[in-house]
Amino acid sequence: MNLDIYLAVAGFLLLLCVFANKLSDRFGIPSLLLFLALGMLAGVDGPGRINFQDSRLTNYVGTLALIFILFNGGLLTNWNNVKSELFRGSLLSTAGVFFTALFLFGGAFFIIGLPFETSLLLSAIVSSTDAPAVFAAMRTSDARLSPRLKSLLEFESASNDPMAVLLSLAAVSYINKPQISFGELGFFFANQMFLGIISGLVLGRAAAYILQNSRLPYPGLYPVYGISAALLIYSLTQLAGGSGFLAVYISGIILGNSMFLYRRHLIRFNDSLAWIMQISMFLILGLLVNPHELVGVMPAGFACSLFLMFIARPLAVFICLFRSRFSLREQLLISWAGLKGAVPIILATYPLMEKLPNAQYLFNLIFFLVIISVLFQGKTIPLMADRLNLTEPSSYREKKNVRAK
Repeated sequence: MNLDIYLAVAGFLLLLCVFANKLSDRFGIPSLLLFLALGMLAGVDGPGRINFQDSRLTNYVGTLALIFILFNGGLLTNWNNVKSELFRGSLLSTAGVFFTALFLFGGAFFIIGLPFETSLLLSAIVSSTDAPAVFAAMRTSDARLSPRLKSLLEFESASNDPMAVLLSLAAVSYINKPQISFGELGFFFANQMFLGIISGLVLGRAAAYILQNSRLPYPGLYPVYGISAALLIYSLTQLAGGSGFLAVYISGIILGNSMFLYRRHLIRFNDSLAWIMQISMFLILGLLVNPHELVGVMPAGFACSLFLMFIARPLAVFICLFRSRFSLREQLLISWAGLKGAVPIILATYPLMEKLPNAQYLFNLIFFLVIISVLFQGKTIPLMADRLNLTEPSSYREKKNVRAK
């Protein structure tokens, strides 16, 4: 296959993904699933017959995509809306992820009966929630949440991926080197978090200061500056031993809430870039999986999904929001909004790269769990919000406004 054919296939798949979003909005099908389905159709088990098995390349593409997705998430975060829920949101994105992983590990190992290594990796990898999946589900419905509840979900889902990355890397390190002490793992975690936060704050401020005090000769250079800033902040933080993902997200918040020339231009470009990265990431993940292998993980996948949705995630949320301003009904909705997305599938490539035992089984299990989460939870979040009386359908609001007039 020559370069022209590769480019034609890539362009055709991207075009299908663009119009797949119209199907998502019209029929309420999560766009994530449509992108993954297109990748699977192009794969070895589909009509495309593309035999792609490069887990390392998938990991690299996924890492690059996550850099810009998290950076864009920071750019779009309104600090004025988030700061009132900063403490509880930070608690959910750190302790909440840890407790979710802890409870799921207990269920997977002691109740479902998965091997220790598989249970450990599974619980760490699927412990975070996915921001694009959560808000894609909300956009496909007339339901709208209160600003306070939406702000908490937005901040938690956008900021908890670094914690899941740290837990996953720690789990892989422990399985590779069982002699490693918990003190070493604790130091690794503390170092990643501390340097990630400091780097994000310092480098984000520096990036904003440069933009505010420099006038670039062409408007088109401002988005290029944003790309370079995201890549540099991530790589410098990683080289220093910190969490690059956390630093990129924090720096995105700082830049997005700073005033500088062509600010909207930079944000709109990064939003488009994040879409490209998201689509590319889902397509390559769909190519990597072999659909016929998912049949063997269905029983364990269903059991883990149910335990995660009804026990592990709710317990973690109730602990983190104990004695908070959020009512029981609001906590139930926050628990139900713990959708899984592309991040767990990307993290599942680490065991494949390290050639750990049962790595392919684990990858298929996580892939199946993500599909169940998006299909079941993603489709029912608006219904759950309505049943808990936490939102009003837009049609109802419009009628109420007409009567008021």
